[in-house]
Amino acid sequence: MSNPPHDPGFITADSPARAGVPPSTAQGPSNQQSMWEDSEASEASYFPRATGAVLPQPNMSGVQQHTSLPVKNDDVKPDGQVSHDVNQSSLTAVQGSYALNDHSSERTNLGNTGIVMALLSELWIVNLFFILGGTWIKAFYLGKLQEYDDYNLWNTSCYWKMGLLLPLPYTLICFFGLTLPFRTPKFLTYEGIKKRRVDNLYILTVTKGDNREAVYRAWNAHKHLERLHPAIRVHVLTDEPYFFEGINCYTCPKSFNAGNSKYKARALEWYRQTMRFTEFDWVLHLDEESVIDDESVKRILEFVFYEKEYHYGQGIIFYNQYKYWSNWIFTVADALRVGDDVSRFQLQYTYFHRPVFGAHGSFLLNNGLVENAITWDLGSLTEDYQFAMKAWDRGFRCGKIAGIVREQSPLDLIGFMKQRRRWYVGIRRLPNFLPKLWSFFWSLGIVSLFSTIASIGLGFKFNYGTPRWMALLIDFNFMNFVYLYLLGVFLQDLDKGVNPFLILLRIPVTFVVQFIAVVLEGCAVMYGIIFPPSDFDVIKK
Repeated sequence: MSNPPHDPGFITADSPARAGVPPSTAQGPSNQQSMWEDSEASEASYFPRATGAVLPQPNMSGVQQHTSLPVKNDDVKPDGQVSHDVNQSSLTAVQGSYALNDHSSERTNLGNTGIVMALLSELWIVNLFFILGGTWIKAFYLGKLQEYDDYNLWNTSCYWKMGLLLPLPYTLICFFGLTLPFRTPKFLTYEGIKKRRVDNLYILTVTKGDNREAVYRAWNAHKHLERLHPAIRVHVLTDEPYFFEGINCYTCPKSFNAGNSKYKARALEWYRQTMRFTEFDWVLHLDEESVIDDESVKRILEFVFYEKEYHYGQGIIFYNQYKYWSNWIFTVADALRVGDDVSRFQLQYTYFHRPVFGAHGSFLLNNGLVENAITWDLGSLTEDYQFAMKAWDRGFRCGKIAGIVREQSPLDLIGFMKQRRRWYVGIRRLPNFLPKLWSFFWSLGIVSLFSTIASIGLGFKFNYGTPRWMALLIDFNFMNFVYLYLLGVFLQDLDKGVNPFLILLRIPVTFVVQFIAVVLEGCAVMYGIIFPPSDFDVIKK
């Protein structure tokens, strides 16, 4: 291994002049290693990390210094808040990382990433036969039962059934995403490729900090990851006054002004300025309920080492980490988001390499160069989507990570409605053409919903039948939506290790509950149109 670079923006824990720390007290672990391109270690060299962390020099201009490093227990109030009279000596009391001092063997970041990825490698052919086969069966084999008409191209019922064709752009996009080969470890070979230099990989959990249980839950799930590779740093980012002892907690002070950004984006901008990223740093953004397993971290390391043409990336997000199936409706509703990840977003990251459909705020892996070029001073309800669009404007390319992050669905109806409302309104307000186009199609979902209700109601009174050409397109839309929901639940059950008999039992349950979920999604859009949010809504999970 090579020594760390002699760069003022890259200061190791054993450097004699870390910002704000007297030289006599700035000593830390002496055997910290940095990953260079000429490293002889292969991608399989994930070995226990025995010592402390690389600490980039903080930018302390206008920032309270006590928020950059862990403090002593004496400086922490009983409610977890930091005292404002923290002195300089308390900043240097802790050397290295709290994660390296915790040797508990319990693992909570469990999953079956390898099995899911192996299945996705071969699933495209199953997706193709299921969707096209199901469409053919419904349109032709069951066509007579549904009174499909082969003799007329148009009748009066077509006027209220036209709304059922509106999801066609979305379903076509998802169909191509599902039926093109998925980017999995099976298709990734790095033999003979020189490693890219990586100094730090920050696994960053972002939270307001008011949910103490969620903060420690995230920390306990990820703290051991620092032992997987010397470049990994596990951090938790909170807002003042919330500071937590015994973890690598970075707290954004109230006095920090980021310009346009608020809440999560404001804290991320403070963290970016404090850490002073370079092009050799990477940041994995996670929400407070997000959990990533060891296998997926290995895939991230491969991505940052070998995928040199990409500057940021994302993988799949499941919603099976906590309280999975505790509420059937929200579990099934979020299954569509999983289906979206393995179809629409798989098409984007595997083939387009441009954020045509946006980006998620969690499981977002950014290079330091991208973070510094775009910043988080954005001022949007959907800062993740806006960040991706700005990155596209600047010429940065994105890639697919063959890993999984697991999260949690909303707990109640209000949280569900507010979450969807923020997404819809936030995307609609972005200045770019594509977000406005997708939000327009999202709005048309309401027309589709009312058209479905009208077709069912009026069908009893007016027996016109449906022209075969229209029925074929409607059935194609129907099979795509049904399959996205079923696939989302199946993959999450498989990842969770659910009993196979229970997996089969949940298929008809998902088929029925999805209709309730579709109605709720439409109601959330109407909620956003009639009562748009004036600010960022934080929901309980």
